[in-house]
Amino acid sequence: MNLNETETIWLYVFYTIIATIILLVLYYFLNIIFNKFNNKISSLKGSKIRSFTFRNFELLTEDRLVGFILWSLSATRIIIILFLLYFYIPLVFSFFPWTENFVPTLLHYVIDPLKKVLFVIIDYVPKIFLIFIIMIITKYILRFTKFIFNEISMGSIQINGFYKDWAEPSYKLTRILILAFALIIIFPYLPGSGSPAFQGISVFLGILFSLGSSSAVANMVSGIVLTYMMPFKVGDRVKISSTVGDVIEKNLLVIRVRTIKNEDITIPSSMVLGSHIINYSSSADSYGLILNQTISIGYDTPWRSVHDLLIKSALKTNGILNEPIPFVFQTQLNDFYVSYEINAYTRQPNQMANIYSELNQNIRDSFNSAGVEIMSPHYTSIRNGNKSTISSEV
Repeated sequence: MNLNETETIWLYVFYTIIATIILLVLYYFLNIIFNKFNNKISSLKGSKIRSFTFRNFELLTEDRLVGFILWSLSATRIIIILFLLYFYIPLVFSFFPWTENFVPTLLHYVIDPLKKVLFVIIDYVPKIFLIFIIMIITKYILRFTKFIFNEISMGSIQINGFYKDWAEPSYKLTRILILAFALIIIFPYLPGSGSPAFQGISVFLGILFSLGSSSAVANMVSGIVLTYMMPFKVGDRVKISSTVGDVIEKNLLVIRVRTIKNEDITIPSSMVLGSHIINYSSSADSYGLILNQTISIGYDTPWRSVHDLLIKSALKTNGILNEPIPFVFQTQLNDFYVSYEINAYTRQPNQMANIYSELNQNIRDSFNSAGVEIMSPHYTSIRNGNKSTISSEV
Protein backbone atom coordinates (compact mmCIF):
# COMPACT_ATOMS: atom_id res chain seq x y z
CA MET A 1 0.00 0.00 0.00
CA ASN A 2 1.57 3.28 -1.07
CA LEU A 3 1.46 6.63 0.70
CA ASN A 4 -1.37 8.05 -1.39
CA GLU A 5 -3.62 5.09 -0.60
CA THR A 6 -2.87 5.43 3.11
CA GLU A 7 -3.71 9.12 3.05
CA THR A 8 -6.94 8.33 1.19
CA ILE A 9 -7.95 5.75 3.79
CA TRP A 10 -7.24 8.17 6.62
CA LEU A 11 -9.29 10.74 4.75
CA TYR A 12 -12.20 8.27 4.58
CA VAL A 13 -11.80 7.57 8.29
CA PHE A 14 -11.93 11.29 8.91
CA TYR A 15 -15.13 11.51 6.85
CA THR A 16 -16.60 8.63 8.83
CA ILE A 17 -15.78 10.38 12.11
CA ILE A 18 -17.36 13.59 10.85
CA ALA A 19 -20.50 11.72 9.73
CA THR A 20 -20.69 9.92 13.09
CA ILE A 21 -20.32 13.20 15.00
CA ILE A 22 -23.06 14.76 12.88
CA LEU A 23 -25.28 11.72 13.56
CA LEU A 24 -24.67 11.91 17.32
CA VAL A 25 -25.31 15.67 17.36
CA LEU A 26 -28.56 15.21 15.47
CA TYR A 27 -29.52 12.38 17.85
CA TYR A 28 -28.72 14.61 20.86
CA PHE A 29 -30.79 17.56 19.61
CA LEU A 30 -33.56 15.17 18.55
CA ASN A 31 -33.82 13.87 22.12
CA ILE A 32 -33.88 17.42 23.50
CA ILE A 33 -36.63 18.50 21.11
CA PHE A 34 -38.81 15.48 21.76
CA ASN A 35 -38.31 15.72 25.54
CA LYS A 36 -39.54 19.32 25.38
CA PHE A 37 -42.51 18.18 23.32
CA ASN A 38 -43.30 15.45 25.87
CA ASN A 39 -43.12 17.88 28.80
CA LYS A 40 -45.25 20.42 26.93
CA ILE A 41 -47.92 17.83 26.12
CA SER A 42 -48.00 16.61 29.73
CA SER A 43 -48.42 20.20 30.98
CA LEU A 44 -51.37 20.80 28.65
CA LYS A 45 -53.42 17.99 30.21
CA GLY A 46 -56.56 19.45 31.73
CA SER A 47 -56.20 22.86 30.07
CA LYS A 48 -55.75 22.48 26.32
CA ILE A 49 -56.09 18.71 26.22
CA ARG A 50 -59.41 17.63 27.69
CA SER A 51 -61.59 14.54 27.61
CA PHE A 52 -63.41 13.95 24.33
CA THR A 53 -67.14 13.63 24.99
CA PHE A 54 -70.13 13.04 22.75
CA ARG A 55 -73.62 13.70 24.13
CA ASN A 56 -72.44 13.50 27.74
CA PHE A 57 -70.64 10.22 27.01
CA GLU A 58 -66.89 10.25 27.62
CA LEU A 59 -65.28 8.61 24.62
CA LEU A 60 -61.64 9.39 25.46
CA THR A 61 -60.27 10.49 28.82
CA GLU A 62 -57.51 13.07 29.27
CA ASP A 63 -55.02 10.38 30.28
CA ARG A 64 -55.75 8.30 27.19
CA LEU A 65 -55.43 11.33 24.87
CA VAL A 66 -52.13 12.36 26.43
CA GLY A 67 -50.88 8.77 26.31
CA PHE A 68 -51.80 8.48 22.62
CA ILE A 69 -50.02 11.76 21.75
CA LEU A 70 -46.90 10.75 23.68
CA TRP A 71 -46.90 7.36 21.97
CA SER A 72 -47.21 9.10 18.56
CA LEU A 73 -44.24 11.34 19.39
CA SER A 74 -42.20 8.34 20.47
CA ALA A 75 -43.05 6.49 17.24
CA THR A 76 -42.13 9.59 15.20
CA ARG A 77 -38.78 9.84 17.02
CA ILE A 78 -37.98 6.20 16.23
CA ILE A 79 -38.89 6.70 12.56
CA ILE A 80 -36.59 9.75 12.31
CA ILE A 81 -33.73 7.81 13.92
CA LEU A 82 -34.20 4.94 11.49
CA PHE A 83 -34.30 7.45 8.63
CA LEU A 84 -30.96 8.95 9.78
CA LEU A 85 -29.42 5.49 10.05
CA TYR A 86 -30.71 4.71 6.58
CA PHE A 87 -28.55 7.53 5.20
CA TYR A 88 -25.63 7.13 7.61
CA ILE A 89 -24.80 3.45 7.09
CA PRO A 90 -24.69 3.48 3.24
CA LEU A 91 -22.72 6.75 3.39
CA VAL A 92 -20.07 5.22 5.64
CA PHE A 93 -19.91 2.06 3.54
CA SER A 94 -19.40 4.13 0.39
CA PHE A 95 -16.24 5.73 1.82
CA PHE A 96 -14.23 2.52 1.75
CA PRO A 97 -13.47 0.47 -1.37
CA TRP A 98 -13.97 -2.81 0.49
CA THR A 99 -17.57 -2.01 1.43
CA GLU A 100 -18.76 0.29 -1.31
CA ASN A 101 -20.14 -2.68 -3.26
CA PHE A 102 -22.40 -3.46 -0.28
CA VAL A 103 -24.24 -0.15 -0.61
CA PRO A 104 -26.61 -1.14 -3.50
CA THR A 105 -27.32 -4.49 -1.85
CA LEU A 106 -28.00 -2.81 1.49
CA LEU A 107 -30.27 -0.26 -0.15
CA HIS A 108 -32.20 -3.06 -1.83
CA TYR A 109 -32.62 -4.84 1.50
CA VAL A 110 -34.30 -1.75 2.89
CA ILE A 111 -36.09 -0.31 -0.14
CA ASP A 112 -37.54 -3.52 -1.63
CA PRO A 113 -39.55 -4.53 1.48
CA LEU A 114 -40.75 -0.95 1.87
CA LYS A 115 -41.88 -0.95 -1.75
CA LYS A 116 -43.74 -4.21 -1.30
CA VAL A 117 -45.45 -2.94 1.85
CA LEU A 118 -46.35 0.32 0.10
CA PHE A 119 -47.78 -1.48 -2.94
CA VAL A 120 -49.75 -3.86 -0.71
CA ILE A 121 -51.21 -0.91 1.18
CA ILE A 122 -52.10 0.88 -2.04
CA ASP A 123 -53.72 -2.25 -3.46
CA TYR A 124 -55.58 -2.83 -0.20
CA VAL A 125 -57.07 0.68 0.02
CA PRO A 126 -60.24 -0.20 -2.00
CA LYS A 127 -60.82 -3.24 0.24
CA ILE A 128 -60.44 -1.03 3.32
CA PHE A 129 -63.17 1.27 2.00
CA LEU A 130 -65.38 -1.75 1.29
CA ILE A 131 -64.87 -3.11 4.81
CA PHE A 132 -65.57 0.35 6.22
CA ILE A 133 -68.85 0.59 4.25
CA ILE A 134 -69.92 -2.87 5.45
CA MET A 135 -69.18 -1.88 9.06
CA ILE A 136 -71.22 1.32 8.72
CA ILE A 137 -74.18 -0.57 7.23
CA THR A 138 -73.94 -3.20 9.97
CA LYS A 139 -73.86 -0.49 12.63
CA TYR A 140 -77.09 1.13 11.43
CA ILE A 141 -78.80 -2.25 10.99
CA LEU A 142 -77.96 -3.03 14.62
CA ARG A 143 -79.33 0.35 15.71
CA PHE A 144 -82.57 -0.23 13.83
CA THR A 145 -82.86 -3.76 15.23
CA LYS A 146 -82.27 -2.50 18.77
CA PHE A 147 -84.92 0.20 18.28
CA ILE A 148 -87.49 -2.39 17.14
CA PHE A 149 -86.85 -4.72 20.07
CA ASN A 150 -86.85 -1.83 22.55
CA GLU A 151 -90.27 -0.79 21.28
CA ILE A 152 -91.48 -4.37 21.65
CA SER A 153 -90.17 -4.56 25.22
CA MET A 154 -91.94 -1.29 26.11
CA GLY A 155 -95.19 -2.47 24.50
CA SER A 156 -95.25 0.16 21.76
CA ILE A 157 -95.08 -2.59 19.14
CA GLN A 158 -97.15 -5.71 19.72
CA ILE A 159 -96.78 -8.97 17.82
CA ASN A 160 -99.25 -11.78 18.38
CA GLY A 161 -97.58 -14.69 20.16
CA PHE A 162 -94.38 -12.72 20.87
CA TYR A 163 -93.99 -11.82 24.56
CA LYS A 164 -92.28 -8.67 25.79
CA ASP A 165 -89.88 -10.75 27.88
CA TRP A 166 -88.52 -12.25 24.66
CA ALA A 167 -87.42 -8.86 23.30
CA GLU A 168 -84.03 -8.56 25.03
CA PRO A 169 -82.78 -12.15 24.45
CA SER A 170 -84.12 -12.05 20.89
CA TYR A 171 -82.17 -8.85 20.23
CA LYS A 172 -78.98 -10.45 21.58
CA LEU A 173 -79.42 -13.47 19.33
CA THR A 174 -80.24 -11.29 16.32
CA ARG A 175 -77.18 -9.13 17.00
CA ILE A 176 -74.95 -12.21 17.07
CA LEU A 177 -76.40 -13.39 13.75
CA ILE A 178 -75.98 -9.95 12.13
CA LEU A 179 -72.36 -9.64 13.33
CA ALA A 180 -71.61 -13.19 12.17
CA PHE A 181 -73.09 -12.44 8.74
CA ALA A 182 -71.07 -9.21 8.50
CA LEU A 183 -67.89 -11.09 9.48
CA ILE A 184 -68.55 -13.68 6.79
CA ILE A 185 -68.82 -10.89 4.20
CA ILE A 186 -65.69 -9.10 5.48
CA PHE A 187 -63.54 -12.22 5.88
CA PRO A 188 -62.49 -12.61 2.18
CA TYR A 189 -61.28 -8.99 2.15
CA LEU A 190 -59.00 -9.37 5.18
CA PRO A 191 -55.25 -9.34 4.38
CA GLY A 192 -53.92 -12.88 4.04
CA SER A 193 -57.32 -14.52 4.32
CA GLY A 194 -56.54 -16.80 1.39
CA SER A 195 -53.08 -17.83 2.56
CA PRO A 196 -52.51 -21.41 3.85
CA ALA A 197 -51.13 -20.06 7.14
CA PHE A 198 -54.25 -18.01 7.79
CA GLN A 199 -56.48 -20.95 6.92
CA GLY A 200 -54.44 -23.29 9.14
CA ILE A 201 -54.76 -20.92 12.10
CA SER A 202 -58.51 -20.64 11.49
CA VAL A 203 -58.90 -24.43 11.47
CA PHE A 204 -56.75 -24.76 14.60
CA LEU A 205 -58.80 -22.16 16.50
CA GLY A 206 -62.02 -23.81 15.33
CA ILE A 207 -60.89 -27.19 16.66
CA LEU A 208 -59.85 -25.65 19.99
CA PHE A 209 -63.19 -23.88 20.29
CA SER A 210 -65.21 -26.99 19.45
CA LEU A 211 -63.27 -29.23 21.85
CA GLY A 212 -62.99 -26.79 24.72
CA SER A 213 -66.42 -25.24 24.70
CA SER A 214 -68.79 -28.19 24.25
CA SER A 215 -70.33 -27.73 27.71
CA ALA A 216 -70.53 -23.96 27.25
CA VAL A 217 -72.29 -24.38 23.89
CA ALA A 218 -74.69 -26.90 25.45
CA ASN A 219 -75.48 -24.46 28.24
CA MET A 220 -75.96 -21.63 25.73
CA VAL A 221 -78.38 -23.68 23.62
CA SER A 222 -80.24 -24.73 26.78
CA GLY A 223 -80.39 -21.09 27.87
CA ILE A 224 -81.94 -20.13 24.53
CA VAL A 225 -84.54 -22.90 24.86
CA LEU A 226 -85.33 -21.84 28.45
CA THR A 227 -85.71 -18.24 27.32
CA TYR A 228 -88.51 -19.09 24.91
CA MET A 229 -90.06 -21.73 27.18
CA MET A 230 -90.48 -19.02 29.86
CA PRO A 231 -90.69 -21.45 32.81
CA PHE A 232 -89.79 -18.64 35.23
CA LYS A 233 -88.55 -15.06 35.42
CA VAL A 234 -86.27 -13.16 37.77
CA GLY A 235 -87.87 -12.88 41.21
CA ASP A 236 -89.96 -16.07 40.98
CA ARG A 237 -89.90 -18.65 43.76
CA VAL A 238 -88.97 -21.92 42.06
CA LYS A 239 -87.90 -25.46 42.78
CA ILE A 240 -85.30 -26.82 40.35
CA SER A 241 -84.56 -30.45 41.14
CA SER A 242 -83.97 -30.27 44.92
CA THR A 243 -83.13 -26.55 45.06
CA VAL A 244 -85.82 -24.16 46.30
CA GLY A 245 -85.35 -20.40 46.20
CA ASP A 246 -85.86 -17.13 44.36
CA VAL A 247 -84.39 -16.58 40.89
CA ILE A 248 -81.97 -13.64 41.13
CA GLU A 249 -80.27 -13.93 37.73
CA LYS A 250 -80.99 -15.61 34.45
CA ASN A 251 -78.71 -15.67 31.42
CA LEU A 252 -77.88 -18.03 28.58
CA LEU A 253 -75.27 -19.99 30.55
CA VAL A 254 -76.48 -20.23 34.16
CA ILE A 255 -79.42 -19.63 36.48
CA ARG A 256 -78.72 -18.22 39.95
CA VAL A 257 -81.13 -19.06 42.78
CA ARG A 258 -81.07 -17.61 46.32
CA THR A 259 -82.48 -19.90 49.01
CA ILE A 260 -84.24 -18.79 52.21
CA LYS A 261 -80.85 -19.28 53.96
CA ASN A 262 -79.32 -16.62 51.63
CA GLU A 263 -77.33 -19.27 49.80
CA ASP A 264 -76.67 -18.32 46.18
CA ILE A 265 -76.73 -21.47 44.05
CA THR A 266 -75.54 -21.39 40.43
CA ILE A 267 -77.17 -23.99 38.19
CA PRO A 268 -76.00 -24.56 34.57
CA SER A 269 -78.73 -24.01 32.01
CA SER A 270 -78.34 -27.54 30.61
CA MET A 271 -79.01 -28.99 34.07
CA VAL A 272 -82.07 -26.76 34.48
CA LEU A 273 -83.42 -27.89 31.11
CA GLY A 274 -82.91 -31.53 32.08
CA SER A 275 -84.64 -31.17 35.46
CA HIS A 276 -88.27 -30.73 36.42
CA ILE A 277 -89.09 -27.12 37.35
CA ILE A 278 -91.77 -26.04 39.83
CA ASN A 279 -92.72 -22.37 39.67
CA TYR A 280 -94.60 -21.24 42.77
CA SER A 281 -95.00 -17.64 41.55
CA SER A 282 -96.35 -17.98 38.00
CA SER A 283 -100.03 -18.35 38.99
CA ALA A 284 -99.90 -16.79 42.45
CA ASP A 285 -101.19 -13.37 41.38
CA SER A 286 -103.96 -14.73 39.16
CA TYR A 287 -105.24 -17.77 41.05
CA GLY A 288 -103.30 -17.84 44.28
CA LEU A 289 -100.77 -20.45 45.35
CA ILE A 290 -102.29 -23.23 47.48
CA LEU A 291 -100.27 -24.12 50.55
CA ASN A 292 -101.15 -27.36 52.31
CA GLN A 293 -100.39 -29.13 55.55
CA THR A 294 -101.43 -32.61 56.68
CA ILE A 295 -102.23 -33.77 60.23
CA SER A 296 -103.62 -37.07 61.57
CA ILE A 297 -106.52 -37.16 64.09
CA GLY A 298 -108.23 -40.17 65.62
CA TYR A 299 -111.73 -41.33 64.66
CA ASP A 300 -113.08 -40.26 68.06
CA THR A 301 -112.89 -36.57 67.04
CA PRO A 302 -115.76 -35.35 64.79
CA TRP A 303 -114.46 -34.48 61.35
CA ARG A 304 -116.54 -31.29 61.20
CA SER A 305 -114.73 -29.99 64.28
CA VAL A 306 -111.37 -30.79 62.72
CA HIS A 307 -112.34 -28.99 59.50
CA ASP A 308 -113.49 -25.95 61.42
CA LEU A 309 -110.33 -25.78 63.54
CA LEU A 310 -108.05 -26.11 60.51
CA ILE A 311 -109.86 -23.42 58.54
CA LYS A 312 -109.84 -21.02 61.52
CA SER A 313 -106.11 -21.66 61.98
CA ALA A 314 -105.45 -20.85 58.33
CA LEU A 315 -107.48 -17.64 58.42
CA LYS A 316 -105.46 -16.41 61.42
CA THR A 317 -102.21 -16.79 59.46
CA ASN A 318 -100.62 -13.73 57.88
CA GLY A 319 -100.32 -14.09 54.12
CA ILE A 320 -103.32 -16.45 53.80
CA LEU A 321 -106.21 -15.09 51.71
CA ASN A 322 -109.73 -14.93 53.12
CA GLU A 323 -111.07 -15.37 49.59
CA PRO A 324 -111.03 -18.00 48.22
CA ILE A 325 -111.71 -19.52 51.61
CA PRO A 326 -109.39 -22.32 52.82
CA PHE A 327 -110.69 -25.87 52.45
CA VAL A 328 -109.90 -29.28 53.91
CA PHE A 329 -109.42 -32.69 52.28
CA GLN A 330 -109.63 -35.99 54.11
CA THR A 331 -106.82 -37.65 52.21
CA GLN A 332 -106.66 -41.05 53.94
CA LEU A 333 -108.86 -43.22 56.16
CA ASN A 334 -106.25 -45.30 57.93
CA ASP A 335 -106.81 -48.09 60.46
CA PHE A 336 -106.45 -45.87 63.51
CA TYR A 337 -106.63 -42.28 62.30
CA VAL A 338 -107.79 -39.94 59.55
CA SER A 339 -105.38 -37.74 57.54
CA TYR A 340 -106.67 -34.19 57.14
CA GLU A 341 -105.09 -31.75 54.67
CA ILE A 342 -105.68 -28.02 55.06
CA ASN A 343 -105.39 -26.06 51.79
CA ALA A 344 -105.10 -22.27 51.88
CA TYR A 345 -104.45 -19.62 49.22
CA THR A 346 -101.66 -17.05 49.24
CA ARG A 347 -100.23 -14.48 46.84
CA GLN A 348 -96.88 -14.36 48.61
CA PRO A 349 -94.96 -17.44 47.42
CA ASN A 350 -91.65 -15.84 48.43
CA GLN A 351 -92.84 -16.00 52.07
CA MET A 352 -93.74 -19.70 52.00
CA ALA A 353 -91.44 -20.68 54.87
CA ASN A 354 -92.80 -17.97 57.19
CA ILE A 355 -96.41 -18.73 56.27
CA TYR A 356 -95.96 -22.47 56.87
CA SER A 357 -94.30 -21.81 60.22
CA GLU A 358 -97.08 -19.50 61.40
CA LEU A 359 -99.77 -21.86 60.08
CA ASN A 360 -98.30 -24.73 62.10
CA GLN A 361 -98.24 -22.54 65.20
CA ASN A 362 -101.87 -21.53 64.74
CA ILE A 363 -102.96 -25.16 64.17
CA ARG A 364 -101.32 -26.22 67.44
CA ASP A 365 -102.86 -23.30 69.35
CA SER A 366 -106.35 -23.92 67.93
CA PHE A 367 -106.34 -27.67 68.62
CA ASN A 368 -104.89 -27.23 72.10
CA SER A 369 -107.58 -24.67 72.92
CA ALA A 370 -110.26 -27.09 71.72
CA GLY A 371 -108.76 -29.97 73.70
CA VAL A 372 -108.02 -32.04 70.59
CA GLU A 373 -104.74 -33.93 70.47
CA ILE A 374 -102.87 -33.88 67.17
CA MET A 375 -101.84 -37.45 67.80
CA SER A 376 -102.84 -40.76 66.25
CA PRO A 377 -104.13 -43.60 68.53
CA HIS A 378 -100.84 -45.45 67.89
CA TYR A 379 -99.14 -43.15 70.36
CA THR A 380 -102.14 -43.12 72.72
CA SER A 381 -102.09 -46.92 73.11
CA ILE A 382 -98.41 -47.22 73.97
CA ARG A 383 -97.76 -44.12 76.03
CA ASN A 384 -97.22 -44.52 79.76
CA GLY A 385 -100.44 -43.53 81.55
CA ASN A 386 -103.25 -41.38 80.29
CA LYS A 387 -101.60 -37.99 80.53
CA SER A 388 -102.57 -35.81 77.61
CA THR A 389 -100.00 -34.26 75.29
CA ILE A 390 -101.92 -30.96 75.28
CA SER A 391 -99.88 -28.22 76.91
CA SER A 392 -101.37 -26.58 80.00
CA GLU A 393 -100.19 -23.22 78.63
CA VAL A 394 -102.68 -22.58 75.86
